[in-house]
Amino acid sequence: MENTSLQQQLLEAGVHFGHLKKKWNPKMLPYIFAEKKGIHIIDLNKTVEGLQETAAALKSIAKSGKKIMFVATKKQAKEIVSDCAKRINMPYVTERWLGGMLTNFNTVRKSVKKMQSIEKMLNDGSIDNLTKKERLTLTRDKDKMEKVLGGIAQISRVPAALFLVDIGHEHIALAEAKRLNITTFGMVDTNCDPNKVEFAIPANDDATKSIAIIVNYIVAAIAEGLAERLAEKDDDDSSSDSDETAEAKAARFEQKADSSDDRNKRARGAAPTKRRVPGPGAGGRRPATGGGSGPR
Repeated sequence: MENTSLQQQLLEAGVHFGHLKKKWNPKMLPYIFAEKKGIHIIDLNKTVEGLQETAAALKSIAKSGKKIMFVATKKQAKEIVSDCAKRINMPYVTERWLGGMLTNFNTVRKSVKKMQSIEKMLNDGSIDNLTKKERLTLTRDKDKMEKVLGGIAQISRVPAALFLVDIGHEHIALAEAKRLNITTFGMVDTNCDPNKVEFAIPANDDATKSIAIIVNYIVAAIAEGLAERLAEKDDDDSSSDSDETAEAKAARFEQKADSSDDRNKRARGAAPTKRRVPGPGAGGRRPATGGGSGPR
């Protein structure tokens, strides 16, 4: 996508609208184009630059096989982020960020396993053996955990990167990621500090259209990285299969040649074997005696 076309789409989505002047963060000054009616206008050139850098970095992470977690608990971003994350099979948190979700990941995994065990009981019918009250309690617990932990149920380790829609709103998640040295990416509005994340995208993080265009662009880049990883894996598998086939053919040919040489050597140099006649008392015929028969 060309920069001019991307800028036009960002402009139409209202990505350039920032917060009121009284709410702005002075550290966002390099990303502000102008002020209009008390509202700061974000420089779309800076937005395009940050968006493309973020997309390239996330594409590289996805291509390496690592997980990227999306965090967006704002009302206007929940549905957009959850749908996009599901599309590329990446973990996401859109309801409530549990304290310690990253720094105390092992405990969170125990809750996930509990949720999965209840779900298994529901599927195989073993929950029918419990009382009605117990079934109702387990079902409610499962629904609560599914709402909060459903987006991270498939990951077994801490993700390699975090993408945050509003770094100010998701400050707890950002702090945990920093503590664990996890690479952070985020949409940064004029009321935030862009230095808190490694990759900042200056953009309006309150409008649904603005969030949608940014997240969809990022997800498209991640999908490309995943597709390239899959293609490289298929190429490696096919090349290894062909190599194994060639090696197997060579081994069979050598084995066949060796066995043929052994047969030829035996045919040329082996002496004829004498027939062994068993002696008396060894299973052979008893020799005849000279006269009549022996004593009876």
